[in-house]
Amino acid sequence: MSDPLSALPGARYAGLATIEESGLQGMITLRGDLSSKTLQKAVKAATGADVPSQRQIAVATGGAVAWMSPDELLLLVPYDEVEQTTSTLAEALSGEHALAVNVSDARALFSLSGAGAREVLGKICPVDFDPAAFAPGDFRRTRMAQVAAAFWLDEAETFHIVCFRSVAQYVFNLLKTSAHPQSRVGVYG
Repeated sequence: MSDPLSALPGARYAGLATIEESGLQGMITLRGDLSSKTLQKAVKAATGADVPSQRQIAVATGGAVAWMSPDELLLLVPYDEVEQTTSTLAEALSGEHALAVNVSDARALFSLSGAGAREVLGKICPVDFDPAAFAPGDFRRTRMAQVAAAFWLDEAETFHIVCFRSVAQYVFNLLKTSAHPQSRVGVYG
């Protein structure tokens, strides 16, 4: 068996903002009734975080939970624990109408940090990145140019971007182009 590799190991670019491929990340898609106490308890046990509000992410020491849609969450856990966590979730939700699937190897994760991060994303996503409109803990699932992506902002003002692994190189190149120092627009500072 081969060792797992992230989509673009070590990929990094520094321009208006710094883009880095984040490495392997355990990710679980969880579908079900988000108001179910059983589901909420299982999510808390798996990640340490509560089920977040719409368009939010809840982060805890053991992981994170992102709101994807009215019946879908994205759970972030350590990569080496994702199989066990998925199995534990399935067992905890056995009496519920729910589905937990390990999607770790189908996704890529990037970080985007620095003073120009909002501008870099603002050029390629139909989202208002003004600090009053997009604050730490906010989460969006949208388009990044021609592909689907999701992202959130942490307390350190770093964006974390999730995309399909199959388009990781495209997303990295898109972010690099948007972060090129000569492409400054100056909308967000």
